[in-house]
Amino acid sequence: MVQVANKRLAMMLFSSDKNLYCHMVRIVLAEKGISYDSTFIDLDNTPENLQELNPYNEVPTLVDRDLTLYDQRVIVEYLDERFPHPPLMPVDPVSRSRVRLLLQRIERDWMSLSNKITNGEDVENARKALQDSLVGASPIFEQKPFFMSDEYTLIDCALAALLWRLPSYGITLPIQAKALINYADKLFEREAFKESMTETEKELRA
Repeated sequence: MVQVANKRLAMMLFSSDKNLYCHMVRIVLAEKGISYDSTFIDLDNTPENLQELNPYNEVPTLVDRDLTLYDQRVIVEYLDERFPHPPLMPVDPVSRSRVRLLLQRIERDWMSLSNKITNGEDVENARKALQDSLVGASPIFEQKPFFMSDEYTLIDCALAALLWRLPSYGITLPIQAKALINYADKLFEREAFKESMTETEKELRA
């Protein structure tokens, strides 16, 4: 399988048609206008070639010729460096480190709760904690056009994937989260976001 990957001209993304982290990667690919092939994986029955490429047997997994990457943050940072336009990370190292920390916080504080809901773990408490935390953070979204930034970044890619799924989690943001609602709507109107979605993801808000 690795030899086949080496001969492939386009990138190959092993993905799920509804996984949050896979969607984040697909948003970045769309924002960059990167051509790639996609293989959608049944997470309950992963193929042997994925098991050979990724020791954790997980998606997203990205193959770029002789390079195989896994972990969504590693993948999206690689894509931003490999295809620098349009940039989705700041240029200076201090600002880049801040973006990395914010991405980590979003994953630990919000995406971890979304994973619990998706996996059926302590769903009611996870749903309430996620909604309360998002509502509490809403004033942040009044300050800048994007998340704590004048420019669209990898953080917005991650949040777009998360916020799109809220109705499927049983979460409806209240009026006091108007700034967050407006921010989410702005993200959903981006052409790259529309292009990134699978049919399954579109149906999450059908």
